[in-house]
Amino acid sequence: MSTLTYAMSDSRTMLRRNLRHMWRYPSLTLMVAGIPVVFLLLFVYVFGGTLGAGLGAASSGRADYLAYVTPGILLMAVAGVAQGTAISVSMDMTEGIIARFRTMAIFRPSILTGHVLSAMTQTAASLAIVVVVALLIGFRPTASPVEWAAAVGILAMISLAVTWLSVACGLVSKSVEAASNLPMPLMLLPFLGSGFVPTESMPTVLRWFADYQPFTPVIETLRGLLLGTAIGDSAVLAVAWSVAITLASYLWARAAFNRDPGPTAA
Repeated sequence: MSTLTYAMSDSRTMLRRNLRHMWRYPSLTLMVAGIPVVFLLLFVYVFGGTLGAGLGAASSGRADYLAYVTPGILLMAVAGVAQGTAISVSMDMTEGIIARFRTMAIFRPSILTGHVLSAMTQTAASLAIVVVVALLIGFRPTASPVEWAAAVGILAMISLAVTWLSVACGLVSKSVEAASNLPMPLMLLPFLGSGFVPTESMPTVLRWFADYQPFTPVIETLRGLLLGTAIGDSAVLAVAWSVAITLASYLWARAAFNRDPGPTAA
């Protein structure tokens, strides 16, 4: 068996293991998808009339705000999976199963690959649920098939970046509780960006942070692809942020995984 075949076979095995964990605990997946849906409904039906009117003279209120806020909610769904991924990785580390895996004749990187692929699957399911709910309540994107494909690509890139970051957080955490807290600031980034209100409405210091943090160019790119608004250099920045976070997080996770053998299982 070649090294590539060996690696793919073990990665599939680890992916099946993590997917079975997701299947056994469907409430976690439902909660991950449910929180963004709740925020979508809350902001559209409770705050949408007022916030929509503030988007500009051409705004028609709630309907325009639904179109505006949906890309931000999609990023919230991406960030929401990070906490569960970090917890899952930390549980494996602290309960000793990874130490047990290391004594077996398996392709070692497949352990992390399984977590990454299962998290990406969970993220895709969460994003699909959010999009379906948004469409049901009136979201009407104008994107062509090519623009939809580009939007999916952008979401996949930022999802991969956030997933590797959450894997690294899980590996370096000394406890499951710590792992659950480390990715939580990611949930705030859509709020501290252009996800819910234009950055122009923010105070100067907060506006500076909102304009230059990673999620804002991703949100603006999605908004442009799905709704035809101006994208500018947001697409380039979105790709650059995604690649940089993925690379840095992958190297961090690999170093943590190779350095820390974890507790030995009883």
